[in-house]
Amino acid sequence: MVEGGFPTADKTEFLECFRTTWKTPYILRLAATAGIGGLLFGYDTGVISGALLYIRDDFDSVDRNTWFQELIVSMAVGAAIVGAAIGAWMNDSLGRKKSILTADALFFVGAIVMAAAPAPWVIVLGRVFVGLGVGMASMTAPLYISEASPARIRGALVSMNGLLITFGQFLSYLINLGFTQVPGTWRYMLGVAAVPPFVQFILMLGLPESPRWLYRMHKREDAKEILRKIYPADEVEREISLLQASIEADEANEEDIGHDIMSKIRNAMKNPVVRRALYAGVTVQVVQQFVGINTVLYYSPSIMQFAGFASKVVALGLSLVTSGLNCVGTVVSMCFVDRFGRRRLMLVSLVAIIIGLVALSLVFYTSSKNAPRIDDFDSNHLALNGSCSAYITAPNPSSWNCMTCLKRDCGYCANGVNQFRPGACLANEKEVGNVCKGRSRVWYDKGCPSKLGVLAVVLLGLYIIAYAPGMGTVPWIVNSEIYPLKYRGFGGGVAAMANWSANLIVSMTFLSLTEALGSWATFLLYAGFSFIGLIAIFLLVPETKSLPLEQIESMLAKGFKPFGRKEKKTDNGEAA
Repeated sequence: MVEGGFPTADKTEFLECFRTTWKTPYILRLAATAGIGGLLFGYDTGVISGALLYIRDDFDSVDRNTWFQELIVSMAVGAAIVGAAIGAWMNDSLGRKKSILTADALFFVGAIVMAAAPAPWVIVLGRVFVGLGVGMASMTAPLYISEASPARIRGALVSMNGLLITFGQFLSYLINLGFTQVPGTWRYMLGVAAVPPFVQFILMLGLPESPRWLYRMHKREDAKEILRKIYPADEVEREISLLQASIEADEANEEDIGHDIMSKIRNAMKNPVVRRALYAGVTVQVVQQFVGINTVLYYSPSIMQFAGFASKVVALGLSLVTSGLNCVGTVVSMCFVDRFGRRRLMLVSLVAIIIGLVALSLVFYTSSKNAPRIDDFDSNHLALNGSCSAYITAPNPSSWNCMTCLKRDCGYCANGVNQFRPGACLANEKEVGNVCKGRSRVWYDKGCPSKLGVLAVVLLGLYIIAYAPGMGTVPWIVNSEIYPLKYRGFGGGVAAMANWSANLIVSMTFLSLTEALGSWATFLLYAGFSFIGLIAIFLLVPETKSLPLEQIESMLAKGFKPFGRKEKKTDNGEAA
């Protein structure tokens, strides 16, 4: 997964979750309603990848400007950073329920604005609204589920929210594919996103506020009333006592670490345990993004076109496969992360990612070097006034192939008999492209015909399979465990902001990098970043699987030594 996280839950907890929700459907109602926020998170971050293909068709300013395409995609990510900060304030000040309702309003308005957009800048505005909603939902939905769930099944229910995020991304590709032949294409793709927030808004009106927030706001009778609906009668008083003790501990922690952000940062950096935990927590979050995963999730159809699949429908269909693999990989992680350990799973995942990215780079490089040659006669006579000026004025046009043609902002019309034979290099204009298609030829403006296209899709799938169970989910789990209790909220927040910021950098630069360096060099660059990340995680991130918080603190206080002797736990959980 790309953004958002969840605590782990073992098989026993999932079975207990099923039994408990079967007996008390009210719990499932709370979690499922809040979980729509995760679905929206996934849908709105994934839907733009397919919609962008058709937005380019309707607006020349978007089609001709790579930076405009990156702006449309990345604006939601940038706004999500602000939305997360606003959500943090709203959660504490106004409550979890009002935060979810506000996020729903933002999602709804953003979807309607984008669907009705008369100009590209209006789409950007809609993406800002959606991004603010994503930022708020990414932290509020799992928080509400966590606080409104019995402790014994909390991990399983919050894990479901994480699964809904990846399912939302998969659903976005499925809906994109469904609207490819409908007039209005991208408007429907983006407009459908208005339905789930409307449904969630209506359902949330009938649900209560988080009992923890109510109790902290001294609305204790209201909190008790909700707890009585969640817990059996013989457990309510015990849960109230635990809730009160937890809130008192939180308030004491705030006094120790400070109330404002600057005092929290100063106190955190003075504490060697927290400082080393932040090094580890921020490292895994930044590495998660710089392996390039969001280039696949945000630009998957475009990558398919780079690989030689000119048809938008085919590109979207193949993207659906990669998104589905991401969803499956998340389930795999939930099953195995407690068995194999966090550190090992990330390191193995990164090794596989590096191999996959290098292989992808080789495939794209080979395809570019073996792209079909240019037919000089077709290039000058196929379309009236459709010749590419860069080709005509080139000093040595006989050396050109399809990839050379595209790099010079021209379009390529494939050979009508065999697409791997020489084709025409023409002006990259819609009218010229229509002439090419009218002659039963395939028009390429992003990639070239390639015999290795299927191999590229297979490697992308393997890359996703390598990413999702390890680097996709484990960084969030590490950040939920590695900080001392009183600094957990602060540390997790800093790491999440680092994740969103790295996400913004990657998503805002991908198309520009492919334009400047080529697809093969861009994937090789991400392989280099992944290798640096592998070294950083090996040196900075300790194993936290099954370790008590006290032992994690002790290990960080001594300083983590990746080549040192591993500590063994005694029967009482202490280091031997």
